[in-house]
Amino acid sequence: MLVLYDSIIFILATIWISFTYRADGNFLDAFILKNGLLYFGIDFCSRLAFKIYGQIWRYGGIQCYIRFLLADAVAFLVFCLFYIVIPSAQETAFINMIALASVNLLGSLVMRMCYRYAYKCSDNCTTKGRCLKFLIRLFAGYDVKKGNEGQKIKVAIIGAGTVGVGLAEELLNNPATAYKPCCFVDISKEKIGREIHGIPVLPENKFIMERLKQLGIQELIFAIHSTDSNKKKELYERYRHSGCKLKVYDYPIVETANGKRQLRAFDIEELLFRKPIVMADPKTLEYYKNKVILITGGGGSIGTELSRQLAKMGPKQLIILDIYENGAYDLQQELHIAYGAKLNVKIEIASITNRKAMEKVFALYHPQIVINAAAHKHVPLMEHNCVEAIENNVFGTKLLVDLCEEYHVERFMMVSTDKAVNPTNVMGATKRMCEMIVQSQSASGKVKYSCTRFGNVLGSAGSVIPLFKKQIASGGPITLTDKRIIRYFMTIPEASQLVLESGAMAKNGELFVLDMGEPVKILDLALNMIQLSGVNDIKIIETGLRPGEKLYEELLVKTEALTKTQNDLIFIEKDEPLSKAEIAEKLRVLKEACDTGDDDVAREALRQVVPTFKRPEEVNANY
Repeated sequence: MLVLYDSIIFILATIWISFTYRADGNFLDAFILKNGLLYFGIDFCSRLAFKIYGQIWRYGGIQCYIRFLLADAVAFLVFCLFYIVIPSAQETAFINMIALASVNLLGSLVMRMCYRYAYKCSDNCTTKGRCLKFLIRLFAGYDVKKGNEGQKIKVAIIGAGTVGVGLAEELLNNPATAYKPCCFVDISKEKIGREIHGIPVLPENKFIMERLKQLGIQELIFAIHSTDSNKKKELYERYRHSGCKLKVYDYPIVETANGKRQLRAFDIEELLFRKPIVMADPKTLEYYKNKVILITGGGGSIGTELSRQLAKMGPKQLIILDIYENGAYDLQQELHIAYGAKLNVKIEIASITNRKAMEKVFALYHPQIVINAAAHKHVPLMEHNCVEAIENNVFGTKLLVDLCEEYHVERFMMVSTDKAVNPTNVMGATKRMCEMIVQSQSASGKVKYSCTRFGNVLGSAGSVIPLFKKQIASGGPITLTDKRIIRYFMTIPEASQLVLESGAMAKNGELFVLDMGEPVKILDLALNMIQLSGVNDIKIIETGLRPGEKLYEELLVKTEALTKTQNDLIFIEKDEPLSKAEIAEKLRVLKEACDTGDDDVAREALRQVVPTFKRPEEVNANY
């Protein structure tokens, strides 16, 4: 159809030029018609060579028009050669042929620009919009889809720079998009009050909220060149009460293959408003290369991310052990898709409390590094399953330590938690007991031992973030045990990288702690998530503290015992390790209590062997 329209334009241009510059009183100049026919053939071949008719002009950008100009310029140069070597062609004044070529080029360009303008402007529901749709269907043979224009989400783009304009072009050129850009918001005086692609640029001032409401804006998209944590925090604080859902157009938190910008929701991790901690020490990467590594609890949140991180470091063999086969299977498939035969991954389904099963694993693979991420971690559940928590967390860890010594493992790395510090619950107390076992063994064993302690992990299974997301999605309310609760937070990649880097730098017996910055108030986190969702009528209900829960968490037992490491974000707390006899006595007490099958007896035994284990009422009363 484009060839047909270009032919019509050329015929009309030729007739007009021939009539305007006719000689000898004729109606049309025959020589202009002959040269025009020659030029048309040359021009058509040139446009084919430059693939002008392969362009989709409703999406045509400046590069498409530049190519069109080049095609016609080449055609005119070729015609000039014919004009020089063919005497009969010179019977037409050269200026007439310049006029013909110019009018033909101008007509073709105008036709394409009008079509592109009609296509882009046909989304509105006015009479003008309906007329433009009719013209598109008539002349382009393309039926513009009807029906959803009024249902599109109206968005304001914060930032009228390169990134924001690029996003606007992307939305305008995509008829299937659910978004309609209605305005830019910027601080540049050169842009305010003007239009970009027909979209007005509004000033970022005290009236902006009212203006956004007038335009019916439903979502705000942050599209600025630099989206560092400070800038995000500034923008978030400015627009958090706008009543609009907030989104970001930048590089995603999670790595992608193409590394392109994406339009995404404001990630909950970004509510920390601090630069993510990235561990990229070359010594760490080198340490894990060509090693046989066993990860217990490998199908869990931390274990899965540990496996992903280790897979990048080129281990000789990666053994993922878990009692829950679904998580381990999903991870196996993910790694197989990502690495194929390049990564040697083995899956073992077993409990760390099963001696025969664990002996079989150690005898089969002879791991050089063991990372223990297997544990019962849900605080309220463990309060009612105290015996199981001790059996799995404490005696499972003890079994792993014994097998590491028996099979000459190089290094054992224990994943711990801030709840082990002055614990008020069974889970935290069992983890503190595990730390004592590992530190005691470091004083007499041949294996290098270390523990890594960190706070709550954003997005991990059973954590507060997924719960809040589900409650918001279902329309609320959000349930909060106590509005005074504060917690330390980090992302799953941060936690995993901390474990790996601290484990690689460990000499023996260290308890590593990450500088996690300021703690976060859970109430603020809930409010921020509600505001990010764009749904403002969700209520927050206090349900009361759960068994074993305290209002705040600590990361260190003895703050005066801190030692810096080569990484400014990692510190070491080194307690005096207990003797083997002391640990053996504590284990005996716990074993006898567990043999009774009574959770209350087991809990009291845990208080006996972990001196810092306190009742939550005592701790919360002083907060």
